[in-house]
Amino acid sequence: MAIRVLLLAGALLVLACSHGATASDPSLLQDFCVADKTSPVHLNGLACKAAKEVVVEDFYFSGLHVAGNTTNKQGSAVTAVNVAQIGGLNTMGVSLVRIDYTLFGLNPPHTHLRSTEILTVLEGCLHVGFVTSNPENKHFDKVLNKGDVFVFPKGLVHYQNNNRTSNAVAIAALSSQNPGVITIANAVFGAEPSIPAGITTKAFQVEKSTVDRIQAQF
Repeated sequence: MAIRVLLLAGALLVLACSHGATASDPSLLQDFCVADKTSPVHLNGLACKAAKEVVVEDFYFSGLHVAGNTTNKQGSAVTAVNVAQIGGLNTMGVSLVRIDYTLFGLNPPHTHLRSTEILTVLEGCLHVGFVTSNPENKHFDKVLNKGDVFVFPKGLVHYQNNNRTSNAVAIAALSSQNPGVITIANAVFGAEPSIPAGITTKAFQVEKSTVDRIQAQF
């Protein structure tokens, strides 16, 4: 009997670990759970608005046809449509972004720890790529034209670059209501307070003056 209990416990542990490793946003247990952004309740996601207070606008957003402002150092702009814009996305496990790229604009290397991304080029041409995890760090990259689709696996560092002389536009769908974006350069060189110079110089194998010069950009 004791052996059976141990085997059952082991099987449940394996199942739990496996589910934890592959799970994304939690599954729906009701028709919808419109985000109550005024709720003081803190949980993994947002609390639900009372069903009687839900209105059709909770499932609606307008403005994705408007180009983002690309007058910045990177020459790109991301217009997000996630649970912050559409409360009805709460617990749905999906979101959307529009990305605008000016001439030679870049969406710099970044990662979404909670989301896979599927990107479609609407206008222009993009050079895109992602890098696999350690120790291989294999770089997969491709040039995309209008109508092409590319997938960035969940959690991997990826980028898009408009290396042409005309503007580009893309739409990307993500498998989380709140994918979470970590832009690598911003996180390393723009952290507040700063990461100690001894760590960054050793990690990037450069002189402190180089790190100081990069940090000054942020």
